[in-house]
Amino acid sequence: MTIHFKMLETLRQAITRDLRRPHAHAGERVGFVASRFGNSLHDLIVLSHSFHPVSDEHYEVDHQVGARFNSAAIRAALQVALSDDVGMFHVHLHEHRGIPGPSSIDWSEWEKFVPNFWHVRPNLPHGALILSEDRMSGWCWYPKRNH
Repeated sequence: MTIHFKMLETLRQAITRDLRRPHAHAGERVGFVASRFGNSLHDLIVLSHSFHPVSDEHYEVDHQVGARFNSAAIRAALQVALSDDVGMFHVHLHEHRGIPGPSSIDWSEWEKFVPNFWHVRPNLPHGALILSEDRMSGWCWYPKRNH
C-alpha cells in the first residue's frame, strides 16, 4: 500500500510559521495535524486539514531534546481525535531544504505516544510528519501495520 500525504500550501505555511515561533525554554515547537482519509484501489490518501499546536504550558524543560511535552499535550490531541473523528499526526520542523528524516530520538518518542491514539480512534491511522523548508515526510501507523 502506498500512502499519499496531502496538505494545502496555506496550511503548511501556517504550521511552519507556528513551529518557528520561539519558546521560553524549548529548543523547538511541535504540534499535531488532524487528518481525514481516503482510499483508492491500492493507496491510502491522508488529507491533512487542521493544525493543533502544543500549548506553551505543556512543554517541559529537557535540554536533551528539542522539545519535550507533557501528558496534557497528549490529552489535548487525544480529545481532538475523539471529538472530530480524525487521525492525528505529530509534526515538527527541520530547518533545511530537501526531504527531512527522523532522528533516533524521534522514532523512540513516536513509538511511546502514537499508540495512545488507538485508544480513542482504533480504526484510524495515526503517525508523524516532519516538515522541511520545501518538503514533507510522513510515517503512518495502524494497530497491526506500519508504513
